[in-house]
Amino acid sequence: MAFGKFNKDLDKELFSETIAFETSRITVGVFSYNDGEKKMQVSRENMSQDGEWSFAKLGRMFKDEAEKVIPVMEKALKHM
Repeated sequence: MAFGKFNKDLDKELFSETIAFETSRITVGVFSYNDGEKKMQVSRENMSQDGEWSFAKLGRMFKDEAEKVIPVMEKALKHM
């Protein structure tokens, strides 16, 4: 099965909520590409010393992060 190029116009955001921390933020979203199956996405952005946000691998979370992210993930599940 061949896949075509990703088309941002076909990617629909059905839910999104961002949790801010001191120097990072984690976003939980639900997306559907080309009206396909709904999928949850969890991403992290870190703030640079100049105050600019850049994407980073989510990797591991501290307990305080997980305690704030899990309820948002539960909200996101209701959109799936």
